[in-house]
Amino acid sequence: MNTYGGYGTGGPGAMQGPRGQQNPGDNIHETVGAYALGILDDAEATAFEAHLATCEWCGQQLDGLAGMEPMLAALADLPASQGSPAVAESLSARPSPRLAERLVDEVAERRARKRRRGMYLVAAAAALIIGGPLTVMAVNGGDDGATTPQAHATSPAKAAFDILADKREATDPKTQVNAVVALEEKAWGTHGVLQLKNVKGPLKCSLIAVGKNGERETVTSWSVPEWGYGIANAKTEQAKNPLYVHGGAAFKPNEIDHFEVKSFDGKLLVRVDA
Repeated sequence: MNTYGGYGTGGPGAMQGPRGQQNPGDNIHETVGAYALGILDDAEATAFEAHLATCEWCGQQLDGLAGMEPMLAALADLPASQGSPAVAESLSARPSPRLAERLVDEVAERRARKRRRGMYLVAAAAALIIGGPLTVMAVNGGDDGATTPQAHATSPAKAAFDILADKREATDPKTQVNAVVALEEKAWGTHGVLQLKNVKGPLKCSLIAVGKNGERETVTSWSVPEWGYGIANAKTEQAKNPLYVHGGAAFKPNEIDHFEVKSFDGKLLVRVDA
């Protein structure tokens, strides 16, 4: 960058420092020309801007070079028949014709890189727009019994439920709601996965871990649609599928007395002893 940075500043070895002192080895000041032309990459521009904030001399030089980048960009866009000879003639006094040509080429290449970057970003955005819904469903879908055609066949909660061997089950004699809680000890407490059947909505529910010390912790919560979950004689697959949800509690498994599935209005749907 020093080849271009010297333009308008006196060049290496003749550079005046921020207080009028000679600074032949202080290369950061030589960047002002390249910065004015807009040919620094992002990292270089950021470094120079940090320097510019504290350097009055570079600020003055930048003011003197203001407008160079648009002029060179316009020259770079000229047809081939009006190319480098015209550039050399018009800029012969400052800088030299060969330097002017290099500056024009640099600006043109920088703009071409920006256009290519823009095309890549547009393509990436289009991919996200097209593939985004499917990606989201693959990550989040399935826990609710596959409510959309794109939902993943096996949800993360069901996959964990199938793997875990420590399971506790109960069916409430009044509500007939069936629950199976799969447990997994973690360093932070207990990971619990709930399989829920024979529950109809609309409801909002929670799985609550009740400790042997009487403390209560909400493991997870969810809503039940009108058609419900795990209804054996249901007319749709949505309603036939059980609900799988998971969450965590600070209790260790041996500190839990039982689990409760309760509606938000306080109704106990099923209790599962731990």
